[in-house]
Amino acid sequence: MASTSLGPSILVSRFFSSPREFQDSGNYMRLSRRTRVSSRLRFRVHCESTVKAKELRRCSPFLERSSLPGDDAASALNSNEWKAVPDIWRSSAEKYGDRVAVVDPYHDPPSTFTYRQLEQEILDFVEGLRAVGVKADEKIALFADNSCRWLVADQGIMATGAVNVVRGSRSSVEELLQIYCHSESVGLVVDNPEFFNRIADTFSHKASQKFVILLWGDKSSLVASSRHTPVYSYNEIKNLGQERLAKFAGASNSGKYEFEFIGPDDTATIMYTSGTTGNPKGVMLTHHNLLHQIRNLSEFVPAKAGERFLSMLPSWHAYERACEYFIFTCGVEQKYTSIRFLKDDLKRYQPHYLISVPLVYETLYSGIQKQISTSSPVRKFLALTLIRVSLAYTEMRRVYEGLCLTKNQKPPVYIVTLVDWLWARVIAFVLWPLHMLAENLVHKKIRSSIGITKAGVSGGGSLPMHIDKFFEAIGVNVQNGYGLTETSPVVSARRITCNVLGSVGHPIKNTEFKIVDQETGNVLPPGSKGIVKVRGPPVMKGYYKNPVATKQVIDDDGWFNTGDMGWIAPYHSTGRSRSCGGVIVLEGRAKDTIVLSTGENVEPLEIEEAAMRSSLIQQIVVIGQDQRRLGAIIVPNKEAADELAKIKISPVDPDVNELSKEKLRSMVYEELRKWTSECSFQVGPVLIVEEPFTIDNGFMTPTMKIRRDKVVDRYKDEIDRLYK
Repeated sequence: MASTSLGPSILVSRFFSSPREFQDSGNYMRLSRRTRVSSRLRFRVHCESTVKAKELRRCSPFLERSSLPGDDAASALNSNEWKAVPDIWRSSAEKYGDRVAVVDPYHDPPSTFTYRQLEQEILDFVEGLRAVGVKADEKIALFADNSCRWLVADQGIMATGAVNVVRGSRSSVEELLQIYCHSESVGLVVDNPEFFNRIADTFSHKASQKFVILLWGDKSSLVASSRHTPVYSYNEIKNLGQERLAKFAGASNSGKYEFEFIGPDDTATIMYTSGTTGNPKGVMLTHHNLLHQIRNLSEFVPAKAGERFLSMLPSWHAYERACEYFIFTCGVEQKYTSIRFLKDDLKRYQPHYLISVPLVYETLYSGIQKQISTSSPVRKFLALTLIRVSLAYTEMRRVYEGLCLTKNQKPPVYIVTLVDWLWARVIAFVLWPLHMLAENLVHKKIRSSIGITKAGVSGGGSLPMHIDKFFEAIGVNVQNGYGLTETSPVVSARRITCNVLGSVGHPIKNTEFKIVDQETGNVLPPGSKGIVKVRGPPVMKGYYKNPVATKQVIDDDGWFNTGDMGWIAPYHSTGRSRSCGGVIVLEGRAKDTIVLSTGENVEPLEIEEAAMRSSLIQQIVVIGQDQRRLGAIIVPNKEAADELAKIKISPVDPDVNELSKEKLRSMVYEELRKWTSECSFQVGPVLIVEEPFTIDNGFMTPTMKIRRDKVVDRYKDEIDRLYK
């Protein structure tokens, strides 16, 4: 990707190839000799009929073009012709027709669809939605978890010109009700009867629904509600759609409709933020936002037809959602799984790519470490030694390949870089035989157990450096990316050909980055840390019904304030950083910064990532706002603690049971000091809690990020006592 720099500190990646305006497109003018385009900004096709008033039928231009009057079936279309997200299905069906698109083995019934079958499912569902009264621009709540039917419902709602409002089934009833009411949704599409039974009573008394659609399960399992809202099963909606399509195919029906095309700037979806620091806000993403992702993610994930992807993140999450749309334009086969089945499916399915969050890679890493630690002493020593050799080898390789990050703006002295390069080459040459031995004895077995054959793509949070280095050492490509719901979401990512550890890679096409001073707002030069701002096609339309909040994050020039701290790597033509110029490096959230009473600013992420390397620490939140020193709330790994206790504490000690909490605190504190000894700040008092931070208890967002404010509020009294 060719990047240029505007001034000293704005990173720009420009590949603008603006599509011609709709009015100028010959593809649209070929629709029929007997059609005309209205003078409105939207584009309507009027069928000649004077019998009675026409029914407005907004549609996705290419997905449903075969049903437009006077239009013949078209051959495969270029992506540049897509004007709405559902348009991709016509192209994919014609290119990859009988290839398997989705495999959903864990729902009842298990489902497998080819691309042609999946397109037809969507078309049937679209028409079924119209049959139950869905109108263009209406908001339809889609509260369900990832499955092939979620995808069909999502695309079906979009293709009617309506706007889907998405959330997962694990959210609280109060949060779902707030989202439903704030978005002004008029209909409800839910996962299954069990989920609907959980929310039915609250929704029936506090919100109105024109209809309810069950994606899975039988209506007989529903609990009777005080309101008589029509409830449809997935198959009923499909059948209604098929009946309408059969009637619509008749020539006598074509004159009943006034056709209007969905436009790129129309809102496609409203996605509510996870709400780590307050009530979620409704992010309005347009078809243009999402199509930009679909057209450009191939730069980072060069997916090919027939390759396998494993889907385990919530489909309503912006990261998973955009990636799914993209991969379906490449002809891949996607299998749905979950945390419960992930380990087995990785081995059985052997996916080419896994798209997930850092927590999943941390879990894989912990599983590998546990497997090594429980092996025989000889095997354990051999494995750990060879992995250390590979870590040293890949470190030297990064040096001579120029993939080491630096903030230094001054170019290195040539003679120094030459010596550095030669030294790295020599050390790597010496270590290479042992690295190859490790590859044959250890790494191949680990990769086989992990199952990822090409790359793991990580996003939605910070990837700890030790995890990054470990997977590089064993030969597993992990590409870290960056984005927010407000940016559709991907704005940068690492490429396989330029995988700079510790960074989130180069910007996606047409997107600009700049770093500004947190206090003054002045633009900072490369290598300087400040607030990350982004501008380009991925940036959202705005927050729904919240212009004040929109104005706070998007300025008049279109720059979006991410709220993240970071810097842009300086450009160097020589030295160990010569290939890093222009990559984005993140260093925590501005709002997460802890200000001690001494006036010092502390980024808790560095300490938390270091502490998480301990097998004894399952979760940690660093605290200390307005205090003289830092503290931490820690959830210990009880299984690891028991194993360590067997080694350090005599099983015949009569005081073990009475002092177990104190001994556990002592062991955890010892581990914390050990792993954070090289951090800029050290942790003082520690609060040990037994209850893990989970989505169900409200301490984690649906995207598995810890809600710091919720944790601190929950343990406020204990924290106060901790500092007394």
